[in-house]
Amino acid sequence: MATPRKVALHTLGCKLNYSESSQLGRQFMDKGYSLVKFTEEADVYVINTCSVTDFADRKCRKAIRDARRSNQDGMVIVTGCYAQLKPEEISKIDGVNLVLGAAEKWKMLDYVDEYAHTGLSGMVHCGNIADHQEFSGSYSVKDRTRTFLKVQDGCDYKCSFCTIPLARGKSRSMKPEEVLTQISFLENESTVQEIVLTGINLGDYGLIHDGEKTTRQHSFCDLVKMIDESSGIPRFRISSIEPNLCDDDIIEYVASAKRFMPHFHMPLQSGSDTLLKSMRRRYKSGLYAERVGKIKSLMPHACIGVDVIVGYPGESEEYFLETCQFLDKLDISYLHVFTYSERANTHADGLGDVVPMNVRRERNAILRELSTKKRRSFYQQHLGTERAILAENKRNGDMLEAYTDNYIRVKISHEAVRPNQILQVRLEEIDTDGVVIGSMI
Repeated sequence: MATPRKVALHTLGCKLNYSESSQLGRQFMDKGYSLVKFTEEADVYVINTCSVTDFADRKCRKAIRDARRSNQDGMVIVTGCYAQLKPEEISKIDGVNLVLGAAEKWKMLDYVDEYAHTGLSGMVHCGNIADHQEFSGSYSVKDRTRTFLKVQDGCDYKCSFCTIPLARGKSRSMKPEEVLTQISFLENESTVQEIVLTGINLGDYGLIHDGEKTTRQHSFCDLVKMIDESSGIPRFRISSIEPNLCDDDIIEYVASAKRFMPHFHMPLQSGSDTLLKSMRRRYKSGLYAERVGKIKSLMPHACIGVDVIVGYPGESEEYFLETCQFLDKLDISYLHVFTYSERANTHADGLGDVVPMNVRRERNAILRELSTKKRRSFYQQHLGTERAILAENKRNGDMLEAYTDNYIRVKISHEAVRPNQILQVRLEEIDTDGVVIGSMI
């Protein structure tokens, strides 16, 4: 019997990318491939790229070199957002055999069969993203405790710094009945205890494009209600939602939901209204503060994460301090801090008043320090309380890691709990790693 061919996948970027890589991996396994680690020798290496920052592009190039070191004769395929945006540039990188765009990645096995024995390199299959209107579903299952389920893709926004609409196309969604079917499958065929709903712009779930006409068939809140009322999986999370789309209906429903966790992640990007306008964001800082206030008024225990960009063109010291002061006053739990990097074909790339890179890095460090302070304060508020945790398969010394319903990272003795269990623990203290020690009740 022939030895199965081996495939290795490497994912850069967001949770949605991880769900798509997992889907691609299952397609390979359905064709008889065995899945191996990216550091191991494989016949095919798939690199699923991001292109939010220049650093993500550099990570892609490093992954290509790593694949070649693992197997000089292996087939290297690059797909994802970077591949859609700069296919010809990637095709010229030494060691790349095949570049596939957003639509073409779902035909990957066909291309592998076509080119496997040719020895060709630098082949490109990348269509116009405007022609890609179909929704391709995907989900990832990691260690069988949590899955990322993609229910929406693409974005109709035109934020000045962002290449995602160019890489992903217009907003499109999985039909509600298909979402429920997929969740039912996961409930019956796996031991997944938590599903994270993912998308590029989740709040725009349900938009339908018909030529120049755009209508909304379903709202994201409609989907949340359907899932909460019908699923048997105990925990769901919303991965990220724009503040202008995180309306009262969603907040109020999550506050009383049976299965949706008290955890919101809302991108802010800047606390300066001047910069928000330049970024072409669809809200002002006042609306963002209102959203945070509404969440906390109904769910004082809720975790709120925030995306922030530092070093955007025109970000003066005054505007940066405005952001710092705004964030410092907000009742939020942690920050994801991004250093602005110039992206071709974006409006921001043509703006003047460039912030020096060393200043960008300094500001990133300042906000990461603020994030540490916010997270610790949030954790301290909950010491001595009892919360439900989902135990992970990940070990931290002689402890298992877990997350509470409101996204507090916890360590608990592995002798007291098995992976994939949901149980109540008492939050005792914060250790030197900034993680809460939990004890069985």
